[in-house]
Amino acid sequence: MSTRYPFTAVVGMDDLRLALLLNAVSPAVGGVLVRGEKGTAKSTAVRALAELLPVVPVVAGCRFGCDPASPDPGCPDGPHEAGPGAERPARMVELPVGASEDRLVGSLDIEKALAEGVKAFEPGLLADAHRGILYVDEVNLLHDHLIDLLLDAAAMGFSNVEREGVSVRHAARFLLVGTMNPEEGELRPQLLDRFGLTVEVAASREPEQRVEVVRRRIAFEDDPAAFAARWAGEEADLRERIVAARELLPRVVLGDAVLLQIAATCAAFEVDGMRADIVMARTATALAAWAGRTEVTSEDVRQAALLALPHRRRRSPFDAPGLDEDKLDETLEQFKGDGPEPEPEPDGPDDGGPGDGGPGDGGPGGAGPDGGGIPPQGDGPAPEDVPAPEETPVPEPEPAPAPAPQKAGAGAGERAAVKAAEPFRTKVLSVPGLGEGAAGRRSRARTEHGRTTGSTRPRGALTKLHLAATVQAAAPHQKARGRTGPGLVVRRDDLRQATREGREGNLVLFAVDASGSMAARQRMSAVKGAVLSLLLDAYQRRDKVGLVTFRGRDAEVALPPTSSVDAAAARLEQLPTGGRTPLSAGLLKAHDVLRVERLRDPSRRPLLVVVTDGRATGGRAAGDPVALAARAARLHAAEGTASVVVDCETGPVRLGLAGRLAVELGGTAVTLDELRADSIAGLVRDVQAGQAGHAARATRRAA
Repeated sequence: MSTRYPFTAVVGMDDLRLALLLNAVSPAVGGVLVRGEKGTAKSTAVRALAELLPVVPVVAGCRFGCDPASPDPGCPDGPHEAGPGAERPARMVELPVGASEDRLVGSLDIEKALAEGVKAFEPGLLADAHRGILYVDEVNLLHDHLIDLLLDAAAMGFSNVEREGVSVRHAARFLLVGTMNPEEGELRPQLLDRFGLTVEVAASREPEQRVEVVRRRIAFEDDPAAFAARWAGEEADLRERIVAARELLPRVVLGDAVLLQIAATCAAFEVDGMRADIVMARTATALAAWAGRTEVTSEDVRQAALLALPHRRRRSPFDAPGLDEDKLDETLEQFKGDGPEPEPEPDGPDDGGPGDGGPGDGGPGGAGPDGGGIPPQGDGPAPEDVPAPEETPVPEPEPAPAPAPQKAGAGAGERAAVKAAEPFRTKVLSVPGLGEGAAGRRSRARTEHGRTTGSTRPRGALTKLHLAATVQAAAPHQKARGRTGPGLVVRRDDLRQATREGREGNLVLFAVDASGSMAARQRMSAVKGAVLSLLLDAYQRRDKVGLVTFRGRDAEVALPPTSSVDAAAARLEQLPTGGRTPLSAGLLKAHDVLRVERLRDPSRRPLLVVVTDGRATGGRAAGDPVALAARAARLHAAEGTASVVVDCETGPVRLGLAGRLAVELGGTAVTLDELRADSIAGLVRDVQAGQAGHAARATRRAA
């Protein structure tokens, strides 16, 4: 067995270590989600935690880890009689991102069930993790069907396996710990809420600390056993402290004043539901037990809020989790005391009002639990020192920004980026046909999960049995195989794989016109709002996204295809405008990006979304800009790339250039208003009709 890196040897990462230890003290806290850049010891710290957990008493021989003091009456290996049982170390079970459903919930021995009539069940990872830790590295990349199973098990405390007429139910209560790199995409809100605490980690910028990290890591890799022996004493002390805190936990008092602070804090940050209040209460109790106290303090509540609320506050999907600590301190101070003190007097004199809570306030400000702050100062500005309303200077109207200097080759001066308009719910855009890409929620595809549409011979390991087709294939051969008993005589050649249809995620590549013709501030704001809305839709449908922009004389890849939709939103927000409209360059750049992505991930089908008014006025290539754009569009059409043109043309007189571009692309055009309105039903059908129309035109040209 390989030696794990000692938990006490991890350098820095105070919040991460505290969150993990609080869950070790009180598993009811609900687990930890660790967010951070790559190479920050996230996985190392999580794996090291398992060595600190106390041993677990189990029923001897039970594959589902039942507690001998209160065995599960519905255990598949039961019934068990209460008794002393045996002991085993606490388990940390790792769920690979690419795991199958059978590996997670368990699998049935189909051949044995058909041949012998025996319901043989092999437990999965959920059973192994019962009363231990279930660890998911890169949890944000986990497939949706596995997330659904995790949500069910985490919510109910048991796992139900229903398939092929066999029903198995077993207990599955585990500590859920996940790590993720936000650059690779965010988590679904339902799963995000299941993590009790969240921690942001980043590599230290202090040279001395980085040197110590390297020194310890090299020492560990040179001789893991010797390195672990050096830290054995600290590990034993920490293990004893966890046991002591667990024993103290039932005696910790959670007073009414503290509960009021918890409720007020959750209300102030507008978190949804009541889970945040419960998690904060359990975390604050665990903090008190960890500090060796039997009473929860305001500082415990503050620390609990910093760990339990950032991922629960109401926010846009593209906003990073976080908490306004000044607002937190004000809320705690307002509801501090032995009882409620509703004295909202913002205009009257006050000895310790919010105006005194600056850097010298009594809040911890990042100090440890025992760090006392500086008492509030009473020599701040008196009310009479504040200017009267009539004395308050009135700001003069802000002058219109001057145009930026004109760049060489640009038809108009470059303008600064404008903010996107408010996003909205968009029509569903999808790729026609039936794909075989990664699981998602956009286009129809053959998947491992979904409705059964037929059967086929398995090309590899059997994953989804089509029972009726298997019985039908085996039935004609029973006499020749000498069947005498009640079970079917089933051979490998009789097994049939179920073919299923579900939804896949696609590569949505945006080609955005940022030229001078789009540079009107109100117009570009609406365009950015539309693209942001489509990005939100891509976020919800588990797509990869990319961003190509074109203006001036050329096009550039503002964001290579990635699963981080929030990165695309950030690049869009910073997008400047101005210059000519090299439409052909934008389409050719998009073609290059899609060509490379087809080699990298051939099963993921692309959807090209061109956001433009259709004008083509220049570029590096010589020739007619309109003809060049049409030729570039036909390259996409020849490869069957599904495309949509979002027509940004405004005004009473419309040239219809975007519609012509859509025809050349073999796709469909939709205006900004049509993208959000209900007046056009079934935009997907429009995309399909555009593809069919292009195919018909191509056939006529060939004839």
